Order: sequence, then C-alpha cells, then structure tokens
Amino acid sequence: MSFDRIVRFVPKGEDNKILIGEPANSSVDVGVAVRKGEDVQVKVYSGKSVLDAGSPTGETAVIGRVLSPLTREEVGTIRCIGLNYKKHAEEAKMAIPDIPTLFLKPSTALADPWPAPTLIPKHTIASDSADYESELAVVIGRDAKNVSEADALDYVLGYTASNDISSRASQFAQTQWCYSKGFDGACPLGPVLVSTRLVPDVGALRIRGLRNGRVMQESGLTDLIFSVQKIVSFLSQGTTLPKGTVIITGTPAGVGFARKPQEMLRDGDEFVVEIQPHIGSLYNVMKNEE
Repeated sequence: MSFDRIVRFVPKGEDNKILIGEPANSSVDVGVAVRKGEDVQVKVYSGKSVLDAGSPTGETAVIGRVLSPLTREEVGTIRCIGLNYKKHAEEAKMAIPDIPTLFLKPSTALADPWPAPTLIPKHTIASDSADYESELAVVIGRDAKNVSEADALDYVLGYTASNDISSRASQFAQTQWCYSKGFDGACPLGPVLVSTRLVPDVGALRIRGLRNGRVMQESGLTDLIFSVQKIVSFLSQGTTLPKGTVIITGTPAGVGFARKPQEMLRDGDEFVVEIQPHIGSLYNVMKNEE
C-alpha cells in the first residue's frame, strides 16, 4: 500500500482532468477545507485509480472539486449492512440481529461529495421522507472469497465516509430495502480514502452526522454490533467480493425518522458525515430532483 490518505479530484482550473494523490497537509480535513473555499494542495500520484495508486510523481495540484474515491465502474454492487449499532437498534425498537443484515445499492447510487448535489428523487418529494444515515465505508483492495475473520483486514484497502440516503416512506411500504435506498446518487462517498495502516482499529474512530450545523448523530465505532472483520468475512462466504467493492457498515442512533418530531432532509439542507481522526467530513447539500 503506497498511501496513508488519498483523494480523487478535479484539479483547479483543469475541469477535464481527474487526478489522485495525497493531501500535502497530513492533518487537513479535506471536506471542510474545500467547503470553505480554501486551497488544498495534493501530492499527485502516478496511478489513475485508488485501487492502483502508483507512486508520487513529484508534482502538486490544488483541488478544484472532490470526487468519490472510486468510480461507479470500480464499485460494482454496493454492499450495505443494516441495523449495526446497538443504540440505533434500540431507537428503531428492533431486536439486535444474530447475523449481519445485508441489502444492496446499485452502482448508480454512488455519488460525489459537494459541490455535486445530493438529489431527493422527484417521486419521493411529496412524502417528505428523505433521511440521512452517517456510515463508515470499507473498500476492498483485492478479490475476497471465503475469507476468515482473522484474515479479513488483509483484504481491506481502506476506509472513507458515506451517507446512506433513504426514502423512509418507500422503505416502510415494503420489506426489502434496496428500492428505497438505491435511488440515483443515494450513496455519496468521500472525501478521502484512509489506509488500514493509518487506521488499524476502527474502534478508535468517532462518527458524527450534522444537519445544517446541528449534531444529529454521534457515536464511537465501539457501538458496532458486527466488526469490520466479521462483516467482510460474512459477506465473502460463497460470494466473491471483487477488488473495489464498497461495504457501508450501518448508522448510529439519531436518524431523522426516529426523532420526535421527525427531522427529515429537505431541499437546500446541508448534511455532513464526519469521521475522525483522519477521514474527515463528507459534505452533501440536498436538492429536489427537477
């Protein structure tokens, strides 16, 4: 592994180019800095993909626009774990599961961070049921099948932040979650991919979700019901997880539908998924689909 934190981006003033590289400032929260309009210098890498990053070229560039760390072609089908925080299970009034609950998002759900808009699908606007779910995302670095828990982290390339955008009206109208959570752009990812070398234990991370600056979700990842090792191992049994597979690992307590009164996402709202240390802040600004 050649990087600690890597970002995929469009360089400032060169809209037709896409680069990858490591932020020159190892402690900068790329999402916050870009949202504030600050210049973020990046040490450019020779590779075209975070899955094969190459090495530093000696050149630098300034971020113009942050992109998802991976492309839709690279991620394939996104694996999602439902009900994976103890306190979220309590607020949803659901029993703690014995095995991970899996649902899927299509590759078309993958989306870039702000300034790309996060869409509320046209047919769901009237129900006022768009909701946020702050999540840690795991990226698989090499094909994995029938992996043991003991070896699972050997297959993980790194971690980033995701927002499992959900339409609750559609979700609660049926027993399967793929439809209500699989709309175009319903899985923003970013801002940086952080290596397992920098984060050897996700239990040391803390996650927050902020709606228009107000903290809605806050938890240590010690509240996870199923560990990253358990999830990767479980999902790989009998099924190949190709290199580039993204697994989002569940959300902590504090989602909008469980609040009294409910607090849903609406046109113009800003939502931030913050995972510290190292990963930083994924910014999304909601927009009604026209």
